[in-house]
Amino acid sequence: MKKISLFFLLISTLMIAQQSALEQKINVIIKDKKATVGISVLGFENGFTYNKNADKKLPMQSVFKFHIAAAVLDFVDQGKLSLDQKILLDQSNLLENTWSPLREKYPNGNVEVPLNEILEMTVARSDNNGCDIMLKLLGGPQTVQKFMDSKGVKGFQIKYNEAAMHNDWSVQYENYCTVLSAVDVLKKFFEGKLLSKKSTDYLMKVMLSTSTGLNKLIEQLPKGTPVARKTGASGKNDAGLTGAENEIAIVTLPNGKHYAIAVFVSNSMESDAVNCKMISDISKAVWDDFNK
Repeated sequence: MKKISLFFLLISTLMIAQQSALEQKINVIIKDKKATVGISVLGFENGFTYNKNADKKLPMQSVFKFHIAAAVLDFVDQGKLSLDQKILLDQSNLLENTWSPLREKYPNGNVEVPLNEILEMTVARSDNNGCDIMLKLLGGPQTVQKFMDSKGVKGFQIKYNEAAMHNDWSVQYENYCTVLSAVDVLKKFFEGKLLSKKSTDYLMKVMLSTSTGLNKLIEQLPKGTPVARKTGASGKNDAGLTGAENEIAIVTLPNGKHYAIAVFVSNSMESDAVNCKMISDISKAVWDDFNK
Protein backbone atom coordinates (compact mmCIF):
# COMPACT_ATOMS: atom_id res chain seq x y z
CA MET A 1 0.00 0.00 0.00
CA LYS A 2 2.86 2.34 0.91
CA LYS A 3 4.63 1.59 -2.38
CA ILE A 4 1.47 2.46 -4.35
CA SER A 5 1.10 5.76 -2.48
CA LEU A 6 4.74 6.63 -3.16
CA PHE A 7 4.27 5.80 -6.85
CA PHE A 8 1.30 8.17 -7.17
CA LEU A 9 3.16 10.85 -5.23
CA LEU A 10 6.07 10.53 -7.65
CA ILE A 11 3.75 10.75 -10.68
CA SER A 12 2.03 13.81 -9.19
CA THR A 13 5.38 15.49 -8.51
CA LEU A 14 6.58 14.81 -12.06
CA MET A 15 3.36 16.27 -13.54
CA ILE A 16 3.69 19.44 -11.44
CA ALA A 17 7.30 19.80 -12.63
CA GLN A 18 6.17 19.24 -16.24
CA GLN A 19 3.45 21.89 -15.91
CA SER A 20 5.94 24.33 -14.37
CA ALA A 21 8.48 23.85 -17.16
CA LEU A 22 5.79 24.28 -19.82
CA GLU A 23 4.44 27.36 -18.06
CA GLN A 24 7.88 28.98 -18.22
CA LYS A 25 8.22 28.28 -21.96
CA ILE A 26 4.73 29.58 -22.74
CA ASN A 27 5.18 32.72 -20.65
CA VAL A 28 8.22 33.61 -22.78
CA ILE A 29 6.22 33.05 -26.00
CA ILE A 30 3.29 35.29 -25.03
CA LYS A 31 5.24 37.90 -23.05
CA ASP A 32 4.34 41.53 -23.95
CA LYS A 33 1.89 40.42 -26.68
CA LYS A 34 -1.14 42.69 -27.07
CA ALA A 35 -3.61 39.81 -27.07
CA THR A 36 -5.60 37.46 -24.87
CA VAL A 37 -4.22 33.95 -25.32
CA GLY A 38 -6.29 30.99 -24.12
CA ILE A 39 -4.50 27.64 -23.95
CA SER A 40 -5.67 24.21 -22.82
CA VAL A 41 -3.83 20.90 -23.14
CA LEU A 42 -5.13 17.49 -22.08
CA GLY A 43 -3.19 14.22 -22.25
CA PHE A 44 -5.75 11.51 -23.02
CA GLU A 45 -3.87 8.55 -21.56
CA ASN A 46 -1.82 10.18 -18.79
CA GLY A 47 -4.30 12.84 -17.68
CA PHE A 48 -1.76 15.67 -17.98
CA THR A 49 -3.38 19.11 -18.02
CA TYR A 50 -2.14 22.60 -18.74
CA ASN A 51 -4.43 25.64 -18.74
CA LYS A 52 -4.03 29.38 -19.24
CA ASN A 53 -7.05 31.70 -19.52
CA ALA A 54 -8.89 28.42 -19.95
CA ASP A 55 -12.25 29.62 -18.60
CA LYS A 56 -12.46 32.80 -20.70
CA LYS A 57 -15.32 32.81 -23.23
CA LEU A 58 -13.47 33.51 -26.48
CA PRO A 59 -14.90 33.75 -30.02
CA MET A 60 -14.60 30.45 -31.90
CA GLN A 61 -14.90 31.63 -35.49
CA SER A 62 -14.60 28.57 -37.78
CA VAL A 63 -13.63 26.22 -34.94
CA PHE A 64 -17.41 25.87 -34.50
CA LYS A 65 -17.53 23.97 -37.79
CA PHE A 66 -16.29 20.94 -35.84
CA HIS A 67 -19.30 21.17 -33.51
CA ILE A 68 -21.65 21.70 -36.48
CA ALA A 69 -20.21 18.71 -38.35
CA ALA A 70 -20.62 16.57 -35.22
CA ALA A 71 -24.29 17.63 -34.96
CA VAL A 72 -24.82 16.74 -38.65
CA LEU A 73 -23.29 13.31 -38.09
CA ASP A 74 -25.49 12.81 -35.03
CA PHE A 75 -28.45 13.33 -37.40
CA VAL A 76 -26.85 10.79 -39.76
CA ASP A 77 -26.52 8.33 -36.86
CA GLN A 78 -30.22 8.84 -36.08
CA GLY A 79 -31.23 8.36 -39.73
CA LYS A 80 -32.50 11.94 -40.06
CA LEU A 81 -29.85 12.77 -42.68
CA SER A 82 -27.70 10.73 -45.06
CA LEU A 83 -24.16 11.54 -46.21
CA ASP A 84 -25.24 10.42 -49.69
CA GLN A 85 -28.24 12.74 -49.95
CA LYS A 86 -27.97 15.38 -52.63
CA ILE A 87 -27.99 19.11 -51.86
CA LEU A 88 -28.75 21.67 -54.56
CA LEU A 89 -26.12 24.41 -54.85
CA ASP A 90 -27.42 27.64 -56.34
CA GLN A 91 -27.20 31.42 -55.94
CA SER A 92 -29.15 31.27 -52.68
CA ASN A 93 -26.47 29.24 -50.87
CA LEU A 94 -23.28 29.96 -52.82
CA LEU A 95 -22.82 33.47 -51.45
CA GLU A 96 -20.15 35.77 -52.89
CA ASN A 97 -17.52 37.64 -50.84
CA THR A 98 -16.92 34.80 -48.39
CA TRP A 99 -14.37 31.98 -48.22
CA SER A 100 -15.87 29.11 -50.22
CA PRO A 101 -13.92 26.39 -52.07
CA LEU A 102 -17.36 24.95 -52.93
CA ARG A 103 -18.24 28.12 -54.88
CA GLU A 104 -14.84 28.02 -56.60
CA LYS A 105 -15.45 24.40 -57.64
CA TYR A 106 -19.06 25.04 -58.76
CA PRO A 107 -19.06 28.73 -59.79
CA ASN A 108 -22.28 28.46 -61.80
CA GLY A 109 -24.21 26.51 -59.17
CA ASN A 110 -27.32 24.61 -60.29
CA VAL A 111 -25.67 21.34 -59.34
CA GLU A 112 -26.52 18.69 -56.77
CA VAL A 113 -23.68 17.45 -54.57
CA PRO A 114 -23.73 14.85 -51.78
CA LEU A 115 -23.81 16.02 -48.16
CA ASN A 116 -20.48 14.31 -47.45
CA GLU A 117 -18.74 16.62 -49.96
CA ILE A 118 -20.23 19.68 -48.24
CA LEU A 119 -19.19 18.41 -44.80
CA GLU A 120 -15.65 17.62 -45.93
CA MET A 121 -15.25 21.04 -47.58
CA THR A 122 -16.61 22.70 -44.44
CA VAL A 123 -14.28 20.94 -42.00
CA ALA A 124 -11.09 20.27 -43.96
CA ARG A 125 -11.15 23.50 -46.00
CA SER A 126 -13.34 25.66 -43.74
CA ASP A 127 -15.96 26.49 -46.37
CA ASN A 128 -18.32 29.20 -45.05
CA ASN A 129 -21.14 28.46 -47.50
CA GLY A 130 -20.93 24.76 -46.69
CA CYS A 131 -21.18 25.62 -43.01
CA ASP A 132 -24.41 27.57 -43.45
CA ILE A 133 -25.89 24.91 -45.72
CA MET A 134 -25.35 22.35 -42.95
CA LEU A 135 -26.79 24.67 -40.28
CA LYS A 136 -29.91 25.12 -42.42
CA LEU A 137 -30.27 21.33 -42.76
CA LEU A 138 -30.08 21.03 -38.97
CA GLY A 139 -32.72 23.71 -38.43
CA GLY A 140 -30.30 26.36 -37.18
CA PRO A 141 -27.58 26.92 -34.57
CA GLN A 142 -29.96 26.01 -31.73
CA THR A 143 -29.83 22.36 -32.87
CA VAL A 144 -26.05 22.34 -32.46
CA GLN A 145 -26.39 23.98 -29.04
CA LYS A 146 -28.94 21.39 -27.96
CA PHE A 147 -26.71 18.52 -29.13
CA MET A 148 -23.64 19.84 -27.28
CA ASP A 149 -25.72 20.49 -24.15
CA SER A 150 -27.01 16.91 -24.29
CA LYS A 151 -23.42 15.61 -24.33
CA GLY A 152 -22.44 17.64 -21.25
CA VAL A 153 -20.27 20.11 -23.18
CA LYS A 154 -19.94 23.22 -20.99
CA GLY A 155 -18.61 26.69 -21.84
CA PHE A 156 -19.93 26.56 -25.41
CA GLN A 157 -22.44 28.82 -27.15
CA ILE A 158 -23.52 29.07 -30.79
CA LYS A 159 -26.13 31.59 -31.95
CA TYR A 160 -25.20 32.76 -35.43
CA ASN A 161 -24.12 31.38 -38.80
CA GLU A 162 -21.21 32.46 -41.00
CA ALA A 163 -23.30 34.93 -43.03
CA ALA A 164 -24.31 36.75 -39.83
CA MET A 165 -20.70 36.90 -38.63
CA HIS A 166 -19.68 38.20 -42.03
CA ASN A 167 -22.22 41.02 -41.82
CA ASP A 168 -21.59 42.10 -38.21
CA TRP A 169 -18.16 41.97 -36.52
CA SER A 170 -19.63 41.91 -33.01
CA VAL A 171 -21.68 38.76 -33.66
CA GLN A 172 -18.60 36.51 -33.49
CA TYR A 173 -18.42 37.14 -29.73
CA GLU A 174 -21.81 35.42 -29.33
CA ASN A 175 -20.33 32.23 -30.83
CA TYR A 176 -17.88 31.41 -28.08
CA CYS A 177 -16.28 28.59 -26.19
CA THR A 178 -13.56 28.24 -23.60
CA VAL A 179 -10.39 26.40 -24.55
CA LEU A 180 -11.17 24.04 -21.65
CA SER A 181 -14.48 23.25 -23.38
CA ALA A 182 -12.63 22.67 -26.66
CA VAL A 183 -10.26 20.00 -25.29
CA ASP A 184 -13.14 18.42 -23.35
CA VAL A 185 -15.29 18.02 -26.47
CA LEU A 186 -12.31 16.63 -28.40
CA LYS A 187 -11.76 14.00 -25.69
CA LYS A 188 -15.46 13.08 -25.72
CA PHE A 189 -15.28 12.82 -29.52
CA PHE A 190 -12.10 10.69 -29.43
CA GLU A 191 -13.60 8.34 -26.85
CA GLY A 192 -16.75 7.81 -28.95
CA LYS A 193 -19.02 9.66 -26.53
CA LEU A 194 -20.38 12.08 -29.18
CA LEU A 195 -21.04 9.87 -32.20
CA SER A 196 -21.21 6.28 -33.44
CA LYS A 197 -17.90 4.58 -34.18
CA LYS A 198 -18.53 4.89 -37.92
CA SER A 199 -19.20 8.64 -37.68
CA THR A 200 -16.31 9.16 -35.25
CA ASP A 201 -13.87 7.41 -37.60
CA TYR A 202 -15.22 9.38 -40.57
CA LEU A 203 -14.95 12.81 -38.93
CA MET A 204 -11.49 11.96 -37.56
CA LYS A 205 -10.36 11.13 -41.11
CA VAL A 206 -11.77 14.42 -42.41
CA MET A 207 -10.03 16.41 -39.65
CA LEU A 208 -6.74 14.65 -40.38
CA SER A 209 -7.02 15.97 -43.96
CA THR A 210 -7.43 19.64 -42.92
CA SER A 211 -5.44 21.91 -45.22
CA THR A 212 -6.02 25.33 -43.58
CA GLY A 213 -3.72 26.96 -41.01
CA LEU A 214 -0.46 25.32 -42.04
CA ASN A 215 1.41 28.04 -40.11
CA LYS A 216 -0.31 27.29 -36.79
CA LEU A 217 -0.42 24.12 -34.68
CA ILE A 218 1.28 21.76 -37.15
CA GLU A 219 3.95 24.11 -38.52
CA GLN A 220 6.81 22.99 -36.25
CA LEU A 221 5.69 19.41 -35.59
CA PRO A 222 7.55 16.54 -37.33
CA LYS A 223 6.33 16.05 -40.89
CA GLY A 224 3.70 13.31 -41.07
CA THR A 225 2.52 13.68 -37.47
CA PRO A 226 -1.19 12.72 -37.37
CA VAL A 227 -3.08 15.85 -36.25
CA ALA A 228 -6.89 15.92 -36.44
CA ARG A 229 -7.68 19.62 -36.32
CA LYS A 230 -9.98 22.56 -36.99
CA THR A 231 -8.87 26.15 -37.51
CA GLY A 232 -10.65 29.47 -37.11
CA ALA A 233 -9.78 33.08 -37.93
CA SER A 234 -11.64 36.39 -37.97
CA GLY A 235 -9.23 38.54 -39.95
CA LYS A 236 -8.84 42.16 -38.81
CA ASN A 237 -11.39 44.94 -38.40
CA ASP A 238 -10.82 48.55 -39.47
CA ALA A 239 -9.04 49.29 -36.18
CA GLY A 240 -6.52 46.52 -36.83
CA LEU A 241 -8.00 44.21 -34.18
CA THR A 242 -8.03 40.43 -34.68
CA GLY A 243 -11.09 38.95 -32.98
CA ALA A 244 -9.86 35.38 -33.23
CA GLU A 245 -6.92 33.33 -34.50
CA ASN A 246 -7.64 29.81 -33.27
CA GLU A 247 -7.00 26.13 -33.64
CA ILE A 248 -8.05 22.94 -31.84
CA ALA A 249 -6.54 19.52 -32.45
CA ILE A 250 -6.00 15.93 -31.37
CA VAL A 251 -2.30 15.09 -31.75
CA THR A 252 -0.97 11.53 -31.98
CA LEU A 253 2.47 11.06 -30.42
CA PRO A 254 5.21 8.74 -31.75
CA ASN A 255 4.44 6.33 -28.89
CA GLY A 256 0.81 6.07 -30.06
CA LYS A 257 -0.61 8.15 -27.23
CA HIS A 258 -2.60 11.37 -27.70
CA TYR A 259 -3.27 14.84 -26.42
CA ALA A 260 -5.82 17.52 -27.23
CA ILE A 261 -4.71 21.12 -27.58
CA ALA A 262 -6.67 24.33 -28.06
CA VAL A 263 -5.03 27.71 -28.58
CA PHE A 264 -7.22 30.80 -29.07
CA VAL A 265 -5.59 34.20 -29.70
CA SER A 266 -8.30 36.78 -29.11
CA ASN A 267 -8.66 40.57 -29.32
CA SER A 268 -5.12 40.89 -30.62
CA MET A 269 -3.45 44.02 -31.92
CA GLU A 270 -0.51 41.95 -33.16
CA SER A 271 0.03 41.12 -36.84
CA ASP A 272 -1.44 37.94 -38.37
CA ALA A 273 2.10 36.55 -38.57
CA VAL A 274 2.75 37.16 -34.86
CA ASN A 275 -0.61 35.66 -33.87
CA CYS A 276 0.03 32.49 -35.87
CA LYS A 277 3.66 32.26 -34.66
CA MET A 278 2.41 32.28 -31.06
CA ILE A 279 0.15 29.31 -31.82
CA SER A 280 2.97 27.53 -33.65
CA ASP A 281 5.50 28.14 -30.85
CA ILE A 282 3.04 27.05 -28.13
CA SER A 283 2.29 23.87 -30.09
CA LYS A 284 6.02 23.09 -30.40
CA ALA A 285 6.56 23.69 -26.67
CA VAL A 286 3.73 21.28 -25.82
CA TRP A 287 5.01 18.68 -28.32
CA ASP A 288 8.53 18.87 -26.87
CA ASP A 289 7.12 18.52 -23.36
CA PHE A 290 5.24 15.32 -24.26
CA ASN A 291 8.26 13.86 -26.06
CA LYS A 292 10.85 14.32 -23.32
